[in-house]
Amino acid sequence: MKDVGQLVELGGSQRKKRPKVWLRNESVRVGLAETLCTYVMMVFGLGSVAQVVTGQGEFGQYLSINLGFGLGVAMGVHVGGKVSGAHMNAAVSFTMCTFGRLGWKMLPLYIFAQLLGSFLAAGTIYAVYYEAIYDYCGGNLTVTGATATAGIFATYPAPYLSLMAGFIDQVFGTAMLLLCLMALSDQKNKPAAAGSEPVAVGLLVLLIGISLGSNSGYAINPTRDIAPRIFTAIAGWGTDVFSSPGLQLLLPPSCSRPQRLLPSCNGTLFLFSPPS
Repeated sequence: MKDVGQLVELGGSQRKKRPKVWLRNESVRVGLAETLCTYVMMVFGLGSVAQVVTGQGEFGQYLSINLGFGLGVAMGVHVGGKVSGAHMNAAVSFTMCTFGRLGWKMLPLYIFAQLLGSFLAAGTIYAVYYEAIYDYCGGNLTVTGATATAGIFATYPAPYLSLMAGFIDQVFGTAMLLLCLMALSDQKNKPAAAGSEPVAVGLLVLLIGISLGSNSGYAINPTRDIAPRIFTAIAGWGTDVFSSPGLQLLLPPSCSRPQRLLPSCNGTLFLFSPPS
């Protein structure tokens, strides 16, 4: 029997013989990294929702969902932060382009990668919780009602929420996200300590969830909402995911427009340093 030293030496020689495979196309690397980190974030986030809903409160509460998304964001930043920046959010990518931290030509790639990662994560959670979902709803996949399950995958407003209130809720929530993200990354102000960025961003998402989440599930990420919504339409929930409860479903994508940039614009003009 070979001793430990021989095994280590053998392993080292085998590693040297392995071919090195690298992705040399930077756009491909960035796109794959953004897809993967978005996928990681969404798997943990949607998984936490699925566990709470199908477990009927026995396996977590609303705080579990906030922790799932917050920690999922932190893990996503760890996975792809050094390659793509781990935006995982079209509103973040748009903001980075607006303030010169990302080239506009890269925006379509980022959005596509985020949509793909979110869609794949929705499919994964559907497969993992397939039997639990059907057991919970009795085989009747619905958007609203006592056993609605579409909310596992996409965000829906509370019954009391008006169109204007929903608009304000989502504009403000995303604006706070962008404002704080810009502050955390401003090296000439008071940024997050080196190496702590994933935790800081995760805590930010957790904070938004526990303070601004009850109205509409803090729909601060349009790509997080659109792709899983499309998946549910395909998987059996039907077109009701686009029509119920009315025009408020247009809010997550529409609120990622420039009006969400107003508070972060103010912060950039008065507080943050311009990119070097």
